Amino acid sequence: MKRILLIAAILCSSLMVLQSCSPKGGAVQSLKKGNVTGNWVLNDITFEGVPQAAVKSLFDEGSYSCFQGSTWSLTNSGNGSYTLLGGGACQAKTQKIYWSVSPADETFQFKKIFEGEKAKNVTSGYRSVLSSTDGNTMVIKSPVEYGSKTAYIVLNFVKAAK
Repeated sequence: MKRILLIAAILCSSLMVLQSCSPKGGAVQSLKKGNVTGNWVLNDITFEGVPQAAVKSLFDEGSYSCFQGSTWSLTNSGNGSYTLLGGGACQAKTQKIYWSVSPADETFQFKKIFEGEKAKNVTSGYRSVLSSTDGNTMVIKSPVEYGSKTAYIVLNFVKAAK
């Protein structure tokens, strides 16, 4: 009797492992970390469901316009940074981040890492919709509340020239 239970437990465990490793269908497969890794330039910012004038800041950094032309370095390890060019009312700066993608949820998330901090100790961050990525272009939609609805700041990236 013990052998039958043991065999049944092993079979159930094997089935769960195989199910969790099986590929999921649809467009989600193209949203993978490998297509996000690299150096990116934020070349265009648009808005869905919210007037441009209503958006005051992006990622708690100041005006969304400060991100125009910013460069994002996203390594395979999850470490990364973004660099704001500065000029006008925008301050030039480089911010270290720790990032990840979740193909199942179609999200791109990151948290800011300041001097002396470790990513595992930072509990707040930003979660956006990873709308599309093909390794050369990437679209990330950052949600904002507008009225009683969720609207989006749409960030359009192109792969940086090597």
